[in-house]
Amino acid sequence: MTTVPHMTLLNSNLGKARLYTPSPNSVMFDGHVPLSSAHALLHPTVNSFNALTHSTTPSAASTSFAWPKAIKPADFMSPFTQLAHSTLTTLRSTKGAAAASVSSHVPQTNDHDALLTDGFSRRLTYLRLSITDFCNFRCGYCLPNGYQGRRPDNELTLQEIEVLIKAFAQVGTKKVRLTGGEPSIRKDVTQIIEQVKATPGIQTVAMTSNGYKLGKHITNWQQAGLDQLNISVDSFDPATFKQMTGFDMLPQLLQDMDTLLETTDIKLKLNGILMEETAYDSLLAALDYVKTRPVTYRFIEFMQTTDNSDLFFAQHAQSALITDYLLSHGWQAQDRGQNDGPAIEYTHPDYVGRIGMIAPYAAHFCDSCNRLRVSSLGKVHLCLFDQGNYDIRQYLQQQDVAGLVQKLHEFMPIKPEHHHLAESDSGIMHNLSMIGG
Repeated sequence: MTTVPHMTLLNSNLGKARLYTPSPNSVMFDGHVPLSSAHALLHPTVNSFNALTHSTTPSAASTSFAWPKAIKPADFMSPFTQLAHSTLTTLRSTKGAAAASVSSHVPQTNDHDALLTDGFSRRLTYLRLSITDFCNFRCGYCLPNGYQGRRPDNELTLQEIEVLIKAFAQVGTKKVRLTGGEPSIRKDVTQIIEQVKATPGIQTVAMTSNGYKLGKHITNWQQAGLDQLNISVDSFDPATFKQMTGFDMLPQLLQDMDTLLETTDIKLKLNGILMEETAYDSLLAALDYVKTRPVTYRFIEFMQTTDNSDLFFAQHAQSALITDYLLSHGWQAQDRGQNDGPAIEYTHPDYVGRIGMIAPYAAHFCDSCNRLRVSSLGKVHLCLFDQGNYDIRQYLQQQDVAGLVQKLHEFMPIKPEHHHLAESDSGIMHNLSMIGG
């Protein structure tokens, strides 16, 4: 009998989701109609199982919908699906449970190589893998007092990462992003890049970094096969950069990034947290930077976690501050690719680069989610701001690729439809260094 691995469960998001709004990332049903919750109501299948169970309790943000009094969701389910629904309903009502097992009651896939598709018909082709939660920066919105405690000595090994990537590649993952904390802290980061890049099926290897000593790493990362690099640049003003990060290194970082653009084919993007105090100055500086460089500068809407509430309420700025300016000055939004991250990117005919916006508080932000996350200790996060995680390390230690593939499929019916940031609920995410955002 198979079981879902140990889950840290704290008032799970399960059952809170609204009805699914089909997105460009949706899987087409029978080649014609997106498999939405409404369609699943009339045509229940293994893939529509979660859409049915979630649509029974839509949140306030959901489309107006009510079950007829004489009809219950179970009326549309097969006996097998009714059993699964009953099991998960019991699980949702058990608050504070330290572990849960849906074992053989979860609908199983007969094809271990099938693409990962969640209960809302979203194909998951993008893995964000944290290889350490340690970071040497002291950014006020994440780790204002620096990393606390000692760095764990049991981070995923090269061999465990190899097993992990093989399993994800088998279920359709095309893009892997290495995150931290700060991934370059690991001395074997170049080997990790090379290993992921060599895995059949993986098309893109990306990494997110603070750029510390970037110049030292450029050649090795290029030779290892790194395709994309995202660097955190919260300000183009040296004094502000130092105040925000604790490091006086902006001039060197800017020089290193120009070297990367001149000497490699690594695609470069810059990330900056959108804060009310610095938003306008950052936008003007970003526009100047991308004017002649093939770089995307992406503003990330400040996200509340349990460790930054005071700063969040003082500095949170709406993404419309940036997007309204761009649209009124001739910039146009571009379509996202299937394996892209959540940013909406804007282009202008007079600019070589782009400006992007990641707006997690926007309506329908999660509709096209294509991501799963794995922590540096081997725990799967089905959503960045979910209430729990699942320990899969036993499969990595036992080099059990087939077992892990099956387990990943078992997670699909319980992946939440969306987060609850708008309700000031960041789940177990105390700070973003825990899983790299």
